[in-house]
Parts: sequence; structure tokens; C-alpha cells
Amino acid sequence: MESLLVKQEKYLESGIHIGTKMKVAAMNPFIYRKRNDGLYVLDLRKVDESLRAAAEEVAKHDPADMLVVASRIYSGYAAAKFAKFLGCKVILGRFIPGTLTNVSRPYFIEPKFLLVCDPKAEKQAIVEAVQMSIPVCGLCDTDNFTGGVTSIIPCNNKGRRSLALVFYLLAREYHMKRNLISSYDEFKLTSEDFESDDAYLSLMGGVKEVDSEEDAEQASESQDAQGKSKEEEGAPAADVQAEHKKPRKRKTAHKKEEGEEKKPGEAAE
Repeated sequence: MESLLVKQEKYLESGIHIGTKMKVAAMNPFIYRKRNDGLYVLDLRKVDESLRAAAEEVAKHDPADMLVVASRIYSGYAAAKFAKFLGCKVILGRFIPGTLTNVSRPYFIEPKFLLVCDPKAEKQAIVEAVQMSIPVCGLCDTDNFTGGVTSIIPCNNKGRRSLALVFYLLAREYHMKRNLISSYDEFKLTSEDFESDDAYLSLMGGVKEVDSEEDAEQASESQDAQGKSKEEEGAPAADVQAEHKKPRKRKTAHKKEEGEEKKPGEAAE
């Protein structure tokens, strides 16, 4: 049996295997069990295998031909670090319709590979990629529909440490498969580096966005669940396309004075 990309303890500490209290049929093959608290647990072996397969796909493309879309703040931290390190394109915050399909738009781009961090929040990017025959790799939680996603990475796509570990492994494997390093020891970044907001703030011009209250609550729930991730149900299991909801509106971190009308903040490009 092939060894894991990182030690089992590292996977467990990150909470990469902790799903949500909802599941869709497309994610059934990746689910190990349901905990007593209602959270679904992903099979670590399937997570690892999917990461390997996704890394193979990513490594087929030059950085200039790749686009990463990250609409949430924690995915933005890791995606920005990944994009800055590899030199690929990244869209943080709102994905503007027509980015991949409307050639008359000044922001039109033509990637050959798309990586999305949440198929639910980034549905528009997937729809346009499908129209343009662009392969899509998606970080999919237990509640994510996978229509249009050609390469699935089952994972906790809301937790900060989980997202950091996913992008760290993709970056490390990319360097190995492209012969940019000859051993893992030569890869100097750590997964903790992908938790940092430095690259995110640099690309966003110092402006930090927050998710909606519901999204923030989900992220908090995911982080709380990670504290229980060393329980026995988290151990690797034995080898045992539908509509998406409309993306939620985002708001800036600046709070309005009480009584003022609240206006949606514009997402930075």
C-alpha cells in the first residue's frame, strides 16, 4: 500500500477529513462515516489518493495557463500563497461573470486549467469553464455538488488549516512532478506558510474581506470540529450533477454605524 503524502497525524491535525452535517450523493464515495454529532467524516485514504491525482493534473500545465478562484477568506489566504509561489493567476473574492467567456471584457482571460476552492460559491466560474472546455479541479466538501468538476479533491474546504494543507501539498507535488526539486527536503515552504495572509493582503492591496455571517458560522463550526479530529473515526478507512445554490453576497470588514444603511462591499479584483 502506498504511503500517505504526509503523516496521518498531520492530516488529522488539519481537520482535512471533517465534513459538514450535509452530504450529496456525488460525495458518497469519499465519505467514511457519520459521527454522533452529525458531521460526516471523509476517508483519509480517498483524500490522499484524490490529492495525488489532482496534483498529476495540475502538473500538466504551466503556471501561466492556470487560474485559481477563491471566494472565501481562508481559501484566499492559501490560494494567494499558491498563486504567488507558482506564478499562476488567481481571482480573490467575487468572480465577475464573463471572465472566461466574454472576449470584449478587459478582464477576459483564457486559462487552460481552473482550480476552484468551493464549487458552491464559485459556480459561475465552473459554468464558464465548462462552456470553454476548460478542465476544472475542485475542492469539494461533503455538501458540494460536483457537476462540471473533472477532478475532485474531497476535503474540508472551509477550515484554515485544511485549506493550507491542500495547497501546500499541491505546490509541493507540482515541484516534484516538474522536477523542480529532487526530494521533499528541498521544498522549503511548510503548510503553516499557506495559512498566512501576507500574499492575500499583498494581492488585495491591504483590504481584507470577510464572509457573510452564515459563512463565518460554518467556518467556525468547521474549526471547532477540528478539535475532535484525533478521535478514532478520523483514522483512514479501509478501501471501503445538480444545481448549485446562488453564491451569497459578500460584505467588507468595515462595520457601519448603527442606524446607517448597509451597502454590499465591492469585492477586490
